[in-house]
Amino acid sequence: MSDLEKIKQLRQSTGAGFKDCSAALKESGGDLDKSVEILRVKGISKASKKMSRVAKEGVIALSGDDKKTSILEVNCETDFVAKNEDFINFVKELSEKNNQINSDINELNKSKMKNNKTVEENLVSMIAKIGEKITFGRSKTLNHSNLLKYHYLHTVVKDNLSKLAVIVIINSSEKSENVDLFGKQLAMHIAASNPISISPDKIKKELLEKEQELIAEELKNSGKKEDIAKKISSGKMNKFKEENSLITQDWVMEPKKKVKDIINELGVKDLEIVDFCRFKIGD
Repeated sequence: MSDLEKIKQLRQSTGAGFKDCSAALKESGGDLDKSVEILRVKGISKASKKMSRVAKEGVIALSGDDKKTSILEVNCETDFVAKNEDFINFVKELSEKNNQINSDINELNKSKMKNNKTVEENLVSMIAKIGEKITFGRSKTLNHSNLLKYHYLHTVVKDNLSKLAVIVIINSSEKSENVDLFGKQLAMHIAASNPISISPDKIKKELLEKEQELIAEELKNSGKKEDIAKKISSGKMNKFKEENSLITQDWVMEPKKKVKDIINELGVKDLEIVDFCRFKIGD
């Protein structure tokens, strides 16, 4: 086999550039297996240097089956790479695997991919090949056995990959076109309105405390009397809860009504929003 053929084979098997393959072959004395190891070590070195850079682009991947659906955020540095075919195929396989293991990132890293290498190993190779930092962001799996599941993808990159993805789970004894339409519109509403909880009483305590601190800081130097400042603070907190809770938000399709009003109008007594998840790239 000529040196040129060896370089070609090495490029196909590793995805490394011509110069890197040529240098590795020279270093290994023409041994292909040793060349692969040399490139892998160099790839790890290159990857570690790139990990200090900022990765705010990428895609949100959504995968699921009849029982559960998962969302996975995979970040890279540029939108150009987010549309790269190798990156897309890598993320699509990751997405399916992520759903299988219920969004456990540690387990995901150790999982074997179709090429019989771990996700971690493939990630290093992908970074070396593409030349950008690639990281896993947020991930979440929602179980929906015997429940109704709806999703929405905004700014689709390809198939199940997008810049923003939403899953919403509904419990309802009635399965009808009206309920399905509501579920689909609710997923779109969540994409647009970005709620942080289903209802005011389910907002996390630490978020409320943080908001209270911000309001107190805002009012500290306002010159308002203490009793008036308390009323203003209470009003602002109530507004914060209302605007950030799904059921009390203004319905995107009809802003004069709340989401809870739309649910009441459906006339399905036991309809309940069980859970939702919204990931937007870079948030």
